Amino acid sequence: MADPSSYRPKPGQIPDSPGVYKFRDEHRRVIYVGKAKNLRQRVANYFQDLANLHPRTRTMVTTAASVEWTVVSTEVEALQLEYSWIKEFDPRFNVKYRDDKSYPYLAVTLNEEFPRVQVMRGAKKKGVRYFGPYGHAWAIRETVDLMLRVFPVRTCSAGVFKNAARTGRPCLLGYIGKCSAPCVGRVTPEEHRELAEDFCDFMAGRTGTYIRRLEKDMMQAAEEMEYERAARLRDDAEALKRAMEKSAVVLADATDADLIAVAEDELEAALQIFHVRGGRVRGQRGWVTDKVEAVDTSGLVEHALQQLYGEERGDAVPKEVLVPALPEDAEAVSQWLAERRGSQVSLRIPQRGDKKDLMVTVQRNAQQALGLHKTKRASDLTTRSRALEEIAEALGLDTAPLRIECYDISHLQGDDVVASMVVFEDGLARKSEYRRFQIKGFEGQDDVRSMHEVIGRRFKRYLQDKERTGEWEETPETATTGPAPVPAATGPVPAPALTAASPDDEPEPREDDGRPKRFAYPPQLVVVDGGQPQVAAAKRALDELGIDDIAVCGLAKRLEEVWLPDDDDPVVLPRSSEGLYLLQRVRDEAHRFAITYQRAKRAKRIRSSPLDDVTGLGETRKQALVKHFGSVKKLRQATIDEICEVPGIGRRTAESVAAALASTAPAAPAVNTATGEIIEEDDGGSS
Repeated sequence: MADPSSYRPKPGQIPDSPGVYKFRDEHRRVIYVGKAKNLRQRVANYFQDLANLHPRTRTMVTTAASVEWTVVSTEVEALQLEYSWIKEFDPRFNVKYRDDKSYPYLAVTLNEEFPRVQVMRGAKKKGVRYFGPYGHAWAIRETVDLMLRVFPVRTCSAGVFKNAARTGRPCLLGYIGKCSAPCVGRVTPEEHRELAEDFCDFMAGRTGTYIRRLEKDMMQAAEEMEYERAARLRDDAEALKRAMEKSAVVLADATDADLIAVAEDELEAALQIFHVRGGRVRGQRGWVTDKVEAVDTSGLVEHALQQLYGEERGDAVPKEVLVPALPEDAEAVSQWLAERRGSQVSLRIPQRGDKKDLMVTVQRNAQQALGLHKTKRASDLTTRSRALEEIAEALGLDTAPLRIECYDISHLQGDDVVASMVVFEDGLARKSEYRRFQIKGFEGQDDVRSMHEVIGRRFKRYLQDKERTGEWEETPETATTGPAPVPAATGPVPAPALTAASPDDEPEPREDDGRPKRFAYPPQLVVVDGGQPQVAAAKRALDELGIDDIAVCGLAKRLEEVWLPDDDDPVVLPRSSEGLYLLQRVRDEAHRFAITYQRAKRAKRIRSSPLDDVTGLGETRKQALVKHFGSVKKLRQATIDEICEVPGIGRRTAESVAAALASTAPAAPAVNTATGEIIEEDDGGSS
């Protein structure tokens, strides 16, 4: 536990300007980010008598080892920088909301030549118009099915669309009138885009125009005695009305607003957000969070606004945002929202009328969500705690293994040998900590040797991180460089730039910048997929590095036996044991992660071609060569002059192609040993 006075800035060192500050721990990881109108006053509040601080704030300042700050021009800039740093550094003492589910959206891909209507989840993409979120995907599909009668926009995938264009026959929706069939040219791209934009206008709440137009056309068709057309227009209008009825009218004045309600206790908070467009509830979502910092309702609302609108632009930010409590600096937050929308945004607490009544409904949903979350979590926590206790007792550990790492080796008959590392913390998968390895030390199939290499590489990086931060104590055997000093408070610093790391294997060492490190945290338990040999290899790798405070076990698939180092007999856990079930989940997740990576590498290798090694030969010219000669085999038999006949291939490139193919020529034809038949090489599909 650090003494805050050891890194307290000197009097007058902190400016009295708006800005954003960061607290870092002894390993230089950012643990808290905050903003202030006056940096001097705000930061000084953290260095008062510890007895006067909120318990959560006290924990944060005693965990920290330094503080630094960045001065900005306005409070709006401070708000934006705070959001960016929280997103970048993921500080452990900042409130971070997490969705209680992955909500589906109704999306219209206006960034395509022929826009498509579909259900989308996950991160939003540029050029796509989103509506929702919806509670269920089937609700989106029901709405779309009704609206396609009036707005027959494309809903098919790219593959179906291209196949229809190639064959000249539309899909079933095109035949029954629920798609305008742009794939076969029934409408022009401009006409189809107009349909998609009308679809978006209707979904955005501008519904009256289209219904009145349909009813007018229906009356005109009836007067002209075109009764079939009139009946179709009548059905279209009814379909739109049914689609509208799926979203209840809650505000009579066609308001566009988001209503945010908070339910909280001492430990957790739940938020509910209702998205109202055109006076109708178009979407709803819920968030929950642990109150890891000392924050009141206004602070929770401000964090919610940052997360909700931090990546949004234009109409995605509504004209009105109704909240239960205004943020501390409501004016700056309103200005920030207005900049993101491009026009004025009203941020206020509803006082009377329909909006206040609707806020009561949203608040009731938030209370129910918090109660349901606590019920689920209590049950889940009980089960996970029992599982960790059973593992600790079975393996003879002093404490429950709160962090478990599991390793698995995967290959196909000795080719593409890879390994996986998965992490479970408090009994839950921590997917951001997963890592994958390529076996580099040798060729061929040897699971035991592979396991030794992977464990050695992982914990060698862990020791390097400890040594670089000064946490690793020097001994004559291990000392290489002096410990890195932890800096005291610094003056204004520029906002850090994002850096990228390779998705495979360990990243290159880099300076400490506050971001969570890939191998910084050691586990209490290492689990390997296998029996005695794999366990012995893992233990030997740890012994060679001088690590003796990490437990090792293996889980054999055949009888689900748990093996410990230097034990001749396995530990057998009851089949009904929660501890065994958790170990099985960890092992199976490591196996899934490893085999997924191995299959991806194998597929990439199979798709490779000798032409891939020709410098300067792009995908287009490779395809032109294979198409011209029919296969790589025939291309290999061609002369340099014949290769030069392919459009876009010069003599120097032709020589490079011929040399590359000659170096990879098969030594002898393959023979089917069962029939004696010579198998002709035909790799025309490789390119």
